[in-house]
Amino acid sequence: MTEHSASPVAEALIALGGNVGDVRSTFNRAIAMLCDGAALRLRARSSDYRTPPWGVTDQPPFINAVIAVATTLAPHDLLARSLTVERALGRDRNSERRWGPRTVDIDILAYDDLVLNDADLTLPHPRLFERAFVLAPLAEIAVDCAIGGVRVRDALARVDATGIEKLPPL
Repeated sequence: MTEHSASPVAEALIALGGNVGDVRSTFNRAIAMLCDGAALRLRARSSDYRTPPWGVTDQPPFINAVIAVATTLAPHDLLARSLTVERALGRDRNSERRWGPRTVDIDILAYDDLVLNDADLTLPHPRLFERAFVLAPLAEIAVDCAIGGVRVRDALARVDATGIEKLPPL
């Protein structure tokens, strides 16, 4: 990630996932809702990937993608916007099963080189380096990026990416 500078613009990496409904269409809507062109600008978008369920395996496969954004939002404001978009697209975190089916999941993977650990937000994402379903799309747009001192390409090489399939464009 980039160093913090005098500029208020930060680079953030955001993961999207889902396995309920037309997930790829939902991703397009989520990205449009997140990236207003002012406080949040889309810099890069990975392909969509079909991935086996993780955590709770008795559910349909997921679709996953990663975006890179330039933002003037502070990390907690970015989290609030992400949660608002999830709710607008039908996700109810309070009534769902952890790691279970969902219309959309939006996770902040990294925000510049910031290390943060509070009750609401941990950066970099605490399970980033365990999850091939995040690392595969992330490697497509930021393979040489170092997050928490670990290069994305090296992290991806250390996880089992069996069953992850890059999908063709819509």
